[in-house]
Amino acid sequence: MGFDSDKESECMTEIIMNTLRPTRNARNLRLKDGKWYIDFTYKGKRIRKFGGFTKDQARITLARMRIEKLDETLGVRKPAAEPIVFEKFAAAFLETYCKQNKRSWGRDEISLGNLKRFFKGEILQDIGPEQLERFKAERKLEVSPSTVNRELACFKTMFNKAVEWGKLESNPIRAVKKFKENNPRERILTTEEARRLIDAAAPAIRPVLIIALNTGMRRNEILKLNWANVDFHRGYINIEDSKSGKPRKIPMNGSVSSALMGLPHVADFVFFNPETKTHVYDHLYFPKMIKADYPG
Repeated sequence: MGFDSDKESECMTEIIMNTLRPTRNARNLRLKDGKWYIDFTYKGKRIRKFGGFTKDQARITLARMRIEKLDETLGVRKPAAEPIVFEKFAAAFLETYCKQNKRSWGRDEISLGNLKRFFKGEILQDIGPEQLERFKAERKLEVSPSTVNRELACFKTMFNKAVEWGKLESNPIRAVKKFKENNPRERILTTEEARRLIDAAAPAIRPVLIIALNTGMRRNEILKLNWANVDFHRGYINIEDSKSGKPRKIPMNGSVSSALMGLPHVADFVFFNPETKTHVYDHLYFPKMIKADYPG
């Protein structure tokens, strides 16, 4: 759509030139924490926004925004974006980003499932800070603040990707704050406390506790442990797929060796689902093992 008159065209040119003129532009740019922000007033309304990482980038952003405001005045608007349904984009985000880039994508899948309970059917463009604050308040009644924070972080990342992929112009929930977490102070069990913990545990979970207490292995490293990585002859457990991405060798003491030798060797995994012969998932299957007093 063109301009209706030469006067409007001149107005556009003046806006661009004034914006790109450093002396005129300086008062509308602010440097904060290594980033440049634009700050100007349009029709009595103050507009503040991230402009770029350099002053020149901020000048260009300011010019673009002023042109957009002029377009609004002239009735020139770009076509409205196609509505994006939350669960459709969440599925694309999981498949395209999480599964391809994150080893912990399973945690994201759980977070997105919980978010879907609240936002199913919602249009992504219509979700803002108010809806997210309501989600936080309701979700906090069900789970701990740290769990809510993980889900909030997942949601923010999803919105950032929507901006990066050109689906949204900005992330409206970036300023929503996480809950303050009261992390308990770390305390190391005494030898007597460790013995009592193992004695009180269900038989199925005792080997897991013995390995954890004697090796310091992570929970998922234990639950995904493969017999091929247990070297009784040399006295080592080989962790090929560690959180850092580097293999590790963990020495076994007598307690760990005895606990492992007492387990049935009938599947590839040390701790396995008898129905599928795959490794167990702590949040899905492991509680069933304890309840059923699974042999171990």
